[in-house]
Amino acid sequence: MARMRRWEIEAIGRRHLTLNDVEIPRPGRGEVLVKANAVALNYRDKMVVETGRGLPLKFPFTPGSDLSGEVVALGEGAARFEVGMNVISTATPDWIDGLRAGTARTPAYRTLGGFYPGVLAEYVAMPEDWFVLAPASLEAWQACTLSVAGLTAWFALVEKAGVRAGDTVFIPSTGGVALFGVQIAKANGAEVIVCSQPEHEERARALGADHFIDANSDWMETVYRLTSERGADIILEVIGGRHLGRSVEVTAVGGRVCQIGALDGWDITAPAMPLMLKDITIHGIGTGSRKALERFVRAIDQTRIVPVVDSRYSLADLPAAFDHLDRGAFGKIVIDVTRWRTPQSGP
Repeated sequence: MARMRRWEIEAIGRRHLTLNDVEIPRPGRGEVLVKANAVALNYRDKMVVETGRGLPLKFPFTPGSDLSGEVVALGEGAARFEVGMNVISTATPDWIDGLRAGTARTPAYRTLGGFYPGVLAEYVAMPEDWFVLAPASLEAWQACTLSVAGLTAWFALVEKAGVRAGDTVFIPSTGGVALFGVQIAKANGAEVIVCSQPEHEERARALGADHFIDANSDWMETVYRLTSERGADIILEVIGGRHLGRSVEVTAVGGRVCQIGALDGWDITAPAMPLMLKDITIHGIGTGSRKALERFVRAIDQTRIVPVVDSRYSLADLPAAFDHLDRGAFGKIVIDVTRWRTPQSGP
């Protein structure tokens, strides 16, 4: 049997992460075999390895959810793709369209590299419904960034908040989702205000930010001033915790807040009076559906948005890539599955 390399953990913890030599899987009925070209890392991937996040992992477990690759074989009955097509994974594979699965008591959280085995391997055999065609305008190491960070920003701004020309969008970060948000908002004709650390100003403006606010300053007053007291129509709230309350205060009357991240904690708070008196809508965002990803891919090809990639590592250098996640990055960190080489910044 042909062999390949695949990252696996036998137990929770970084010390259990090993690059193993295993058989290349065969696609079953309704599955496709995909040769991986690149995998984008998310902070969630590192946390799954280190803590398990309370998920029902079956060992040995492979982390990672954001893959771009080439279809190299079809299982019986598989018909969505042809051999040779370039595809990207869907991080929430059970969510095809419409409302997300789950109940009031038990929201759905079945993701690749979480509930389902992940994609940090040279080949993966998975149901064909778990993939979409990759954008023609991007290289594989760029396309792999779309499945989580890109789709989350798209689903929040376009599919839920309905961003449109003339809107003011406030983005209090320069993380992976935030940088996609800047580009998506600008592509839809919005005015974008970014708030982050001053060393990121030049690159944020190069991506399209109309205004940049030092996060160490009185940024709320600056938002009021920049919007002539009107506030922001849409806020991409990627920090969470108590920061949600500040976002509510600078949201315009009738505005929308997209709650995505929890960097400041999972218990979010907001003042009730401005929330009610300004008729603010808060959208809880957890990535997006496969159909939304397909729409985002078409938008990528039409607008020529280019994902921001901070660094690229070889498959063998996954531990170093996780260390880079700990230090922070401007843009996504990508594993070049098909190449053995030293870490590379950007392209």
